[in-house]
Amino acid sequence: MASSVLRDARRIVVKVGSSLVTNEGRGLDEEAIAQWSQQLAALVRGDGDGVRREVVMVSSGAIAEGMKRLGWKTRPKQVHELQAAAAVGQMGLAQMYETKLREQNVGSAQVLLTHADLADRERYLNARTTLLTLLGLGVVPVINENDTVVNDEIKFGDNDTLGALVANLVDADALVILTDQKGLYTADPRKNPDARFVDEAQAGDPALEAMAGGAGSNIGSGGMITKILAAKRAAGSGASTVIAWGREPNVLGRLVAGEAIGSLLVAQTGKKQARKQWIADHLQLKGAVSVDQGAADKLLEEGKSLLPIGMTGVEGNFSRGDVIAVRNPQGREIARGLANYASAEARLLCRKSSSEFEHLLGYSAESEMIHRDNMIVAGH
Repeated sequence: MASSVLRDARRIVVKVGSSLVTNEGRGLDEEAIAQWSQQLAALVRGDGDGVRREVVMVSSGAIAEGMKRLGWKTRPKQVHELQAAAAVGQMGLAQMYETKLREQNVGSAQVLLTHADLADRERYLNARTTLLTLLGLGVVPVINENDTVVNDEIKFGDNDTLGALVANLVDADALVILTDQKGLYTADPRKNPDARFVDEAQAGDPALEAMAGGAGSNIGSGGMITKILAAKRAAGSGASTVIAWGREPNVLGRLVAGEAIGSLLVAQTGKKQARKQWIADHLQLKGAVSVDQGAADKLLEEGKSLLPIGMTGVEGNFSRGDVIAVRNPQGREIARGLANYASAEARLLCRKSSSEFEHLLGYSAESEMIHRDNMIVAGH
């Protein structure tokens, strides 16, 4: 199991913490970022095994870098000071990744997210669509929390949580959390000489949370407990998690080659089944669309996305991102999924091809009413 999880992964989220990125708070570690960028680029290009992978980088470090640039020795307590430090540091963080990835002939993109971006269904779909588009273009999105606009009440809390949520967002196969420790131990190895290393465990196992209490470093905001909780959250969408030492030589390349490095926390549910269950659990349908027999056959027999040209009617009032039902000509529900268009727009798009969308709506967006990745079909 340990050797196959990363080897078989095609879409990977990598999260790296502040203490690594900033060399324990001394400022951005150019050499370390260059090494990670080289490894990320190798995954994107398919170096070694010829398999091109899609990779998202979730990187801490903006506040720590901002502290250095502002000459602050200790992490401030006031929200407005933390936001100021993030704003200053984010400039250097994005520039460093852009420079190092560009040296590898791989493009990068800066994406700043808040909790509201993922809690709101429409913004969730917008963020998902943007990230999947970037990945399809071979670009490495570099993601951080938008610390300049959020307060403590709406923060993710730490980038381990953000990494897990991004894994959920893009349907990643695996989450790799790079930290300043070799992985997970049964106790703090710095305090307990009897602490045992955990090679592999089940994500979400309550015993893991019990053994991983303790605060993080004075640079970052999380400890090992946040990584275990992040693995549990990532497993909710079928992604397994590896917690490994960030300075392990070529750690990403060796992981995808099948080498067992760090601690593997295995998701018990497959990615497709986890996403289907997530959609199925949204029991409160906000509306429905009716389709002709041809569209119904494509959904049921070929697993295709639902295109507006096959829609014959729209029921209810719903927004982009709401869960809606799909009904065949006999009125029977054959699928449900996340709507790419609000009900008012959907009514305009019935029986229309994607080439007409811009004229009808004033803009051109997704060609599907419901993408197959965001849909569960009856009997499947």
